[in-house]
Amino acid sequence: MKKKLVLGAAAAVLTAGTFGAVSASASAPAAAPAAVADAGRDHLRQTTHLTIEAATEAAEAALEAAEKENQRVSVAVVDRNGNTLVTLRGDGAGPQSYESAIRKAYTAVSWNAPTSVLAGRLAQTPNLKDIPGTLFLGGGAPVTADGGPIAGIGVAGAPSGDLDEKFARAGVAELAK
Repeated sequence: MKKKLVLGAAAAVLTAGTFGAVSASASAPAAAPAAVADAGRDHLRQTTHLTIEAATEAAEAALEAAEKENQRVSVAVVDRNGNTLVTLRGDGAGPQSYESAIRKAYTAVSWNAPTSVLAGRLAQTPNLKDIPGTLFLGGGAPVTADGGPIAGIGVAGAPSGDLDEKFARAGVAELAK
């Protein structure tokens, strides 16, 4: 008899829980439809971006330039917004070079200037180095279209920023072909 009573009580609890869940969902208000509107033409801006193919060609050209001089580097290409498009880690490149290349590319596109030039600005404004994601060492070069920055190429791993930047410029030159 006890078994039947326990089973009957469990069934009643289960039924009440199910009924409560169903009635709660039935009484919930319907979600309001999302507002949809087209932005007027005055509120839009058209921008220029590198294709993945172009970014890859630029990165490969930079890596090949480094390899010709027996340098082990990493190369990164970022878009105008600093988003990474392509990264290549050359054979034997140091573990720090990957992140450094990305940060140099980001810095170059952010200021539309080679990172070697920007590194010189640290004497007047040392807190520039505190901006997240930036790296003020030679090796980053901006890519421009109609005078405005559209991408950045960063190279890291060579013994000097001058060499890194030389290789980054080789990537920029590839895009001019």
